[in-house]
Amino acid sequence: MSSEVIFFSVFLVGIFFILLFDLGLLTKSRHEVGFKEASIWTLVWFSLSIGFYFFLKNYGYLIHGIEDFSQLELLNTKYQHKLNFDGVGYAQALNLYQNQISLEYITGFFIEYSLSADNLFVILLIFQSFGVNKKHYKIILVWGILGAVIMRFIFIFLGAALIQEFHWILYIFGAFLIFSGFKMLLSKKNEEGDISPESHPLVKFISKFLTIFPKNIKTVFAFKHKEHGKYYITPLFVVLLVVEFSDLIFAVDSVPAIFSITKDPYIVFFSNIFAILGLRSLFFLLARVVSLFHLLGYGLALLLIFIGTKLLLEDWFASIGFTPEKSLFVIVGILGLSILASIIFPAKKKTV
Repeated sequence: MSSEVIFFSVFLVGIFFILLFDLGLLTKSRHEVGFKEASIWTLVWFSLSIGFYFFLKNYGYLIHGIEDFSQLELLNTKYQHKLNFDGVGYAQALNLYQNQISLEYITGFFIEYSLSADNLFVILLIFQSFGVNKKHYKIILVWGILGAVIMRFIFIFLGAALIQEFHWILYIFGAFLIFSGFKMLLSKKNEEGDISPESHPLVKFISKFLTIFPKNIKTVFAFKHKEHGKYYITPLFVVLLVVEFSDLIFAVDSVPAIFSITKDPYIVFFSNIFAILGLRSLFFLLARVVSLFHLLGYGLALLLIFIGTKLLLEDWFASIGFTPEKSLFVIVGILGLSILASIIFPAKKKTV
């Protein structure tokens, strides 16, 4: 068994046990998540994410099981870290490598975390449009996040394999991100409207194959009717599928975005997972402060345009010495300014 498989397995097991407590799978209580609980778990996941940065900075060699200089050079070439090892010893080269991957990880984490914020607004809109009871938010997000983890795993490692074989795919990713950014930038935020459950294409598609019960039965997604003997799916299951479909769309943006920072699929996966696993608690915070940062959407649009441009002009950015540190500063700057602008220039209250 390779070092990568061992490290990956240990990582997933550790995350799984933390996730059990966070998502409440060890208890059967169904309650509306309060501000205090959401704040604590948001802080816990954010702290774990930052802690993993320091872990990579000091023990990053464990991911690929690096044992000698030749293996280090091979990884540097394979994942296009573009580190210069001329005239340095193994210990110093390893230190350069670990500093690089830790920086790539934390930059990717902030990209995914910020882009996911926009997805959370969409999920909130989905819940409101389908009239989901707030005490049911938790169970939907539990399974929604688990589904997102599986989808990201497939996206990331399939994408990495394709990039290794066909580097020009990065240019398609870049063009798509720029298109998405301009589309988001030019969209009229105040006219996005509600999601109509009946007209949603996924709901129409599901209705052709499954029978949807008109109301929720406790918190189950499907059940067998005692009188009819027929199986039904509940509206909660439909909402879950719509949420998963929403994440699938956002993954098309976020995964290529992180590949602009690093080509190492493990680093991409780690940054994605830590960002996604903190989404449930972050959702309940954003649900209460969603109106405060009304300009964040424009900041995310500029972020996509910047990342897409960086993908298209990767060699030029490298030639002018645009390091991952500078990418991180630009990303944090864009998000920080959009949040600050939202506070300084609050949204105008609608007049009835």
